[in-house]
Amino acid sequence: MKRAGYKDLRVYQLAYELSIKIQTLTKDFPFEERFSLTDQIRRSSRSVCANIGEGYRKRQYPRNFAKKLSDSNGEATETQIWLDYSKDFGYLSIEIYTELYEKYESVGNMLGNMIEHPEKFKPRG
Repeated sequence: MKRAGYKDLRVYQLAYELSIKIQTLTKDFPFEERFSLTDQIRRSSRSVCANIGEGYRKRQYPRNFAKKLSDSNGEATETQIWLDYSKDFGYLSIEIYTELYEKYESVGNMLGNMIEHPEKFKPRG
């Protein structure tokens, strides 16, 4: 029987979906952005997922769990900032920008709720 894990969390699934979309979209960014904007937005979007996974493994310690989720939330906000630059530089359409930005708002809201109630995720037993 499969045990529930971080991959079962809706927030992880959404953040992962977004990071894959960002990876795909940034393939079309200009070459001169490769070592700056492209790397930064890819790194921060992936870090959202990585911190959720790390935090989930620490959920028996509510403060540690909340800290990793807070880190994840910070990375989600950083990703939104890179999305702002991507839109303003003309690399993303307003439609794609708006979709991604709003979905990161949802990720932030879900993480905020988890941070406020870490006891709901404490392992049983």
